[in-house]
Amino acid sequence: MTSALTDPELHVLAADRLRQAAADRTPCAPIRDLLPDGEATDPADQMEFGYAVQRLLTSSSLESGRRIVGSKIGLTAPAVQAQLGVDRPDLGILYEDMAFGEGETIPMSRLLQPKVEAEVGFVLGADLDRDDLTLDVVRDAVRSVVASLEIVDSRIADWNIRLVDTVADNASCGVYVLGSQHLSLDGLDLPGATMSMTANGEVVSEGAGSACMGDPCIALQWLAETARRFGTPLRAGDVILSGALGPMVPAQPDTTYEATITGLGTVRATFGPA
Repeated sequence: MTSALTDPELHVLAADRLRQAAADRTPCAPIRDLLPDGEATDPADQMEFGYAVQRLLTSSSLESGRRIVGSKIGLTAPAVQAQLGVDRPDLGILYEDMAFGEGETIPMSRLLQPKVEAEVGFVLGADLDRDDLTLDVVRDAVRSVVASLEIVDSRIADWNIRLVDTVADNASCGVYVLGSQHLSLDGLDLPGATMSMTANGEVVSEGAGSACMGDPCIALQWLAETARRFGTPLRAGDVILSGALGPMVPAQPDTTYEATITGLGTVRATFGPA
């Protein structure tokens, strides 16, 4: 008897639900509702099902002409992991059309339920496709480091997500903004960095580099190992968003969010009217 977790027809149903929610701009019911009672109680099984759905969505995105430019890491904060009952991060895909410049206005119509979080971004200068992906090897592959804002978004109504929901939904990725200052990793103290984010000048989130798995480079190492295991190793030129440094906040219309990360400078995202 085929388990629901490995049932291709159920993977397709889940992918179609998320795809339709994005197309209609109407959040949908959780993906976990598609699973029979008693299924996907183990986090590893939930991840397996979620990534199967995510791969279907990635394939359809590529078929429609979208281009992959990197990856994002989610669930890097211990508090969020505890909330979802896991002890590991997850990953999602970054597409070229997700990137906004600091001088561009992000239309609210592009998103469903956006929230903003500040992160350390990396741009790779070398492929990470080898057996010994030590922390030093991963650090040496970094071309530049940049202050970043990820605008996370969920196709699941009211952000009523569990592990299987966010993994299937491309790790709740929306769009992102990279700062203009790209720096060498050499000499930077990313774990010791502090972050402050404002909304129209008012502080709304604070955090530290150590909030991201103790060190954003450790998060990058996890991603490199996981992506290689999945058969999609990280490549030179990839943009990587390594995970939130502080609490995410709901994105409001007609609002500019600016994050300052010590050692990396600032990054700004502006949202248009409702």
